[in-house]
Amino acid sequence: MILSQETLVIALTALLIDALIGWPDAFYRRISHPVVWIGRLISALDARWNRGGRRLVRGALAVAVTVGTAVIPALLLTWALLSVPFGPVILGALAWPLVATRSLYDHVAAVARPLERGDMAAARAAAAMIVGRDLDDRPAPIARAALESLAENTSDGVVAPIFWAAVAGLPGIAAYKAINTLDSMIGHMSPRHVLFGRVAARLDDLVNLPASRLTALLFLLAAPPHKGRAFGVIRRDARRHRSPNAGWPEAAMAGALNVRLSGPRSYHGIETPEPWLNEGARDPAARDLMAGLRLYVRAITMLGLGLAALLLA
Repeated sequence: MILSQETLVIALTALLIDALIGWPDAFYRRISHPVVWIGRLISALDARWNRGGRRLVRGALAVAVTVGTAVIPALLLTWALLSVPFGPVILGALAWPLVATRSLYDHVAAVARPLERGDMAAARAAAAMIVGRDLDDRPAPIARAALESLAENTSDGVVAPIFWAAVAGLPGIAAYKAINTLDSMIGHMSPRHVLFGRVAARLDDLVNLPASRLTALLFLLAAPPHKGRAFGVIRRDARRHRSPNAGWPEAAMAGALNVRLSGPRSYHGIETPEPWLNEGARDPAARDLMAGLRLYVRAITMLGLGLAALLLA
């Protein structure tokens, strides 16, 4: 795989802008967000096509329409802007909304701060914004849920978009974000979506595979003096996770902080018996959530420095 200077500039620009300012509330109030636009298209296709027979084929067509709708404008913009002065920087600014560096930190910090104060109701309410499982007012399950979300979404929300931007510029990140949004909306095993969302789910697994391993590596490198322990947990437990990708960053996070993650949880009152990552370690507490955020910042800093080094090489 050969990364061009132009795509590296696009990836680095998008990462830097989002890390610095995120997606301002004023922008959201005025124009919403590109992921919301994609979600509206997916909802419309789901309502119109997820009925009757041949749902697997209809779901595959929904994937093609959604990805095409995201990629074609990105290709046209790339063709128009890549050769103009500062074109890659402009394309990076256009890619910026598709990265979630700042918002991920803010959402997890919104759980960590009340958890540190002992305000369980506020911590649980903030955690409910980023996870779908059932939660009570015990601190350990709240901290565990937030840490797992931080680890998995570092891969899905930051590293994977930046990876595909570095590989294929604005069309790459647009395609990735369309696929990832499809998976989050229809790529689950509910009776309604088990067939219609199957292609979306499998495609999301495929496009997230390299970033999940890269995220684990970034957490590993950002975890001194616990690299050996983190590596051991990754090697032993990453493939035990129900997801072919989420286990890698979650295992790295669990090993770096020496806490146990994953494990049994319930959704709408139904418990699912998931295996533990780093079984035998203690449950996470508020201090571990803050430590996870510091690990996240170091890992993303390494990602940015790595892009800069490739650009200057």
